[in-house]
Amino acid sequence: MLACYFLLSMFQNKLGLKMFIRYFVILGIFFISNLAIADEIKPRTAIAMHGEVKYKSNFKHLEYVNPDAPKGGSLKLHVIGSFDSLNPYILKGNPATGMGLVYETLLVSTDDEAFSEYANIAEKFEMPEDRSWVRFYINKAAKWHDGKPITAEDVKWSFDTLISKGNPFYRAYYANVKEAVIEDAHTVKFNFNVSGNRELPLIMGQMPVFPKHFWQNREFNKTSLDAPLGSGPYKVEEVIAGRSITFKRVKDWWGKDLPINKGRYNFDEITFTYYRDAPVAKQAFFAGEYDFIHENIAKDWATSYDVPAVREGKIIKREQAHQRPAGMQGFAYNIRKDIFKDKEVRKALAYAFDFEWSNKQFAYGAYKRTKSYFENSELASHGVPTGRELEILEKFKDQLPPELFTKEYAPPKTSGNGKDIRKNLRIAKQILKKAGWTLNKDTGNLEKDGVPLKFEILLVSPAFERWVAPFISNLKKIGVEAKIRIVDSSQYQKRVEDFDFDIIVQTFGQSLSPGNEQRDFWHSSKADVKGSRNVIGIKNPVIDELIDMVIHAPNRNELIYRTRALDRVLLWNYYVIPQWYNSVFRIAYWDKFGLPQIAPKYNIGYIDTWWSKSP
Repeated sequence: MLACYFLLSMFQNKLGLKMFIRYFVILGIFFISNLAIADEIKPRTAIAMHGEVKYKSNFKHLEYVNPDAPKGGSLKLHVIGSFDSLNPYILKGNPATGMGLVYETLLVSTDDEAFSEYANIAEKFEMPEDRSWVRFYINKAAKWHDGKPITAEDVKWSFDTLISKGNPFYRAYYANVKEAVIEDAHTVKFNFNVSGNRELPLIMGQMPVFPKHFWQNREFNKTSLDAPLGSGPYKVEEVIAGRSITFKRVKDWWGKDLPINKGRYNFDEITFTYYRDAPVAKQAFFAGEYDFIHENIAKDWATSYDVPAVREGKIIKREQAHQRPAGMQGFAYNIRKDIFKDKEVRKALAYAFDFEWSNKQFAYGAYKRTKSYFENSELASHGVPTGRELEILEKFKDQLPPELFTKEYAPPKTSGNGKDIRKNLRIAKQILKKAGWTLNKDTGNLEKDGVPLKFEILLVSPAFERWVAPFISNLKKIGVEAKIRIVDSSQYQKRVEDFDFDIIVQTFGQSLSPGNEQRDFWHSSKADVKGSRNVIGIKNPVIDELIDMVIHAPNRNELIYRTRALDRVLLWNYYVIPQWYNSVFRIAYWDKFGLPQIAPKYNIGYIDTWWSKSP
């Protein structure tokens, strides 16, 4: 009406045809622009970090499931250690395994795509091209286990609670989320304080949603063994403190008919039984006390499965290839400690770890040496930097070691015969001598300014002791005193959270689409936040800037270049002594399960895609 009135006024005031045409053009541009914006922000039910999703809007089920899998039966699993909490989202306590089965997220990812998410609690969502906000429309069928609907108020409460009372990881992960805004009972919008962070809408889709009405009179940030209220495919059925937890399938689960869930969550019961000792747990498996084991010890895989149940085919033992990024596993330094602040010390000590010999002795040659923080993926750096990757790194050239630009990073290597480690030890001594460490002839230890070079390697698994002992023996030969300290899982967790260690064996897991979680691993702002995953204590402005570049990568190719650049800077600072990885899952299970014909690329799938042959 306003436009018509304005046109009429122009003619009445004899503004003429030229003005009329000019106005009409402007009006047309206005409407076309708004139509473009409307097209840009249309609702969707799936999203990929980069590129297109695999499963289109009319998909019926995931490729790696049996949509007709029977429901019923049970799955019995094991865990080493203990637990004292049913809340895995806070820093306190040692949470029970499997609690993710109780809760649902706004969107859900798949195990055969790099990073895609599909409708779940949110039946659809929308966002602008610059991804400066995301709006979720909650499925009105989504309900808590007590029958009450999931609302926008629950979503906002969950976000606010994770930020204020959850594990410090969430404050890093959601650092660019300005606010959660309730627009109506089933619509919630997250506004961001940046634009161009492509991952933010996806990580908000990953957010677990909690029932506000359940927690109103409870303390979220305190440990408890009370069964929480959730909205997932299972609910807590029975808890025996520190010994076992059983989950029961919710038969009228609101999400069972969603395409993303067809053929999944088939067991009526899933039980996790806790064992204090791994060898005892292994014998319990052979005795049939639980059904499945994912073997992480190469020596055991090679030697300990020659038992009647395996020979008779009652237990199936096999290796399942996967394409999961290996990340980085290694001896991680706590560089908050004075002796590890010097990069040359960190570099030198790596020469005392004889991976090749240890791999032959303890793992029957099963492992591959890790050479990247993004190992076993296209994100791993290799060779010397060239092209776009070199262009990124040259911006920081005066802040980086010169060898980064001229050499390919490689951890110290031996032939594995146990003898040529002496050459590596001579190199280590030379590096330490140049760094100012001298031998005290009375003690036989290296010292600098009267301080001996000695430290403790903190372990939680006795299985690692045989790998660490030769390392310690080699260190002693160059005047470095190291000791092993093995503690229980609760004490270990507490000491790591408090950064109360010298060296630990740490795994930095990675996805195919790194992003905001990199802040918690390496960013300066997290180095002094207890409970963060920056256990090393890294404070490096170049790394900080590269993390920001990774987070804001505009496309897949640029993400690869930026991640490789970050990888190189981490490697050439010698924050860890790289260990090893394996490109297969080693699994054994009692022959009582049905398996889909296609296995997921990035997971085993035993909990959510297998089923019982005799339900």
